[in-house]
Amino acid sequence: MSLRVRLGLAAGVAVAIAVIAVAVSSYAGTSSELRGQVDTTLRNLADRAQHFAEGAGTTPPPDGGGPGPAGRGGRAAFEHRQRAPFGGADGALEQISPDGTAHAPDSRDQIPVDARMRAIARSGRGRYFTNATVRGIDLRLYIVGAGSAGAFIAALPLTAVNHALSHQLLLLIIIAAAGIALAALLGVLVARAALAPIARFTRQTEAIAASPERLETDRLEVQGGDELARLARTFNETLDALERSVESQRNLVADASHELRTPIATIRANLQLMSDEERLPAGEREALRRDVIEELDELTALVSDVVELARGSKPGTSAGDVRLDEVVAAVVERTRRRAPELTVTAELEPTLVRGEGDRIARAVANLLDNAMKWSPEGGVIEVRLREGSLVVRDHGPGFEGEDLPYVFDRFHRARTARAKPGSGLGLAIVRQAAEAHGGSASAANAPGGGALMTIDFGPSQALTGELLAG
Repeated sequence: MSLRVRLGLAAGVAVAIAVIAVAVSSYAGTSSELRGQVDTTLRNLADRAQHFAEGAGTTPPPDGGGPGPAGRGGRAAFEHRQRAPFGGADGALEQISPDGTAHAPDSRDQIPVDARMRAIARSGRGRYFTNATVRGIDLRLYIVGAGSAGAFIAALPLTAVNHALSHQLLLLIIIAAAGIALAALLGVLVARAALAPIARFTRQTEAIAASPERLETDRLEVQGGDELARLARTFNETLDALERSVESQRNLVADASHELRTPIATIRANLQLMSDEERLPAGEREALRRDVIEELDELTALVSDVVELARGSKPGTSAGDVRLDEVVAAVVERTRRRAPELTVTAELEPTLVRGEGDRIARAVANLLDNAMKWSPEGGVIEVRLREGSLVVRDHGPGFEGEDLPYVFDRFHRARTARAKPGSGLGLAIVRQAAEAHGGSASAANAPGGGALMTIDFGPSQALTGELLAG
């Protein structure tokens, strides 16, 4: 079932509930009003009879014909010719003597007397309403005590009331059905109009998915400032981000293939020379082997860096608590062993971060490798970890002003760095690792010369003595 149909049905159901509620309320109100009028008529009829009985005195006539006072006056007051059953709209009266005998003006309109009616007639007190069906006619009855006269039953047929309610019920059913059908139709039309922009978005999205080259040119049209316009803007921003990601991956592949050509070509040339190594002097053969091994090491490092960058800035699934100070201390110690001619100082505050230990360690190692590569012989590398930020300073030449904005870009190498080993991916890996942990990386020229690199790996916690002991 499509969204359009579901919205139309939802609108129809909502209107149906409202229409049914209004219809039920209207029917109940009309029914209550009509029955209230009937009850009022019955009260008035019974009150007149009761007033007459209390004023003139009544006794059951000897022939048992009908209620009335002794003499012709009483009989004339109660005996009236009824042209309709139970008096029609005027109603009918029936007297119940204290001994339980019922007297009706017309025997055809005799109302059956039950025990409750006889009890009121015996006591002459009490009153209540009830419904009854006599000879197939629905009646509304009002029984009221009349003192020594027993009790009176005022009866009014409900034929007219039931007829009016039946007509109203039929009318309400027709109106409700028409309203529900119209609401469902209008709901479908409104849903169609409301979802038209979304259908257009869907078609454009499907076209982009079918032709990826359209990603660089096609965007959704943004009109107005409503929720659909916001959706279109958000989708366009998503397409922009996707385009940047695709372009970044293309550049990575292109740059990586370019960088791979040099070591592969060198290795190929060396292997061709090695095919005739028996003609070479022993020293040249040994140098050739070392050259092949160095090129293979460079190729391995480049492939490893490309694989690391391909991971992107998405956080890994194996994150845990990492003692950043211990990771930095281990990398500092390794740097001291690799470059004994340099002095590496470390001021490390015990720090706990949440992340991937191997990824953090590689980023820290790249920072120190970069500092080691640019430090002069006998130079000093200063490492400081404080408040979650790691700062590495060397005393080399620093950055050229034109290179500073691109320090962390992939495959970016300054002119002075092109003669040195490396692929230009080390600092790009540093920034990517920092961003993957919710942190950042920055580069600047230190006062007095040298490069100043700062990196943090997101939220951190400085460990006090109690935490360390725990």
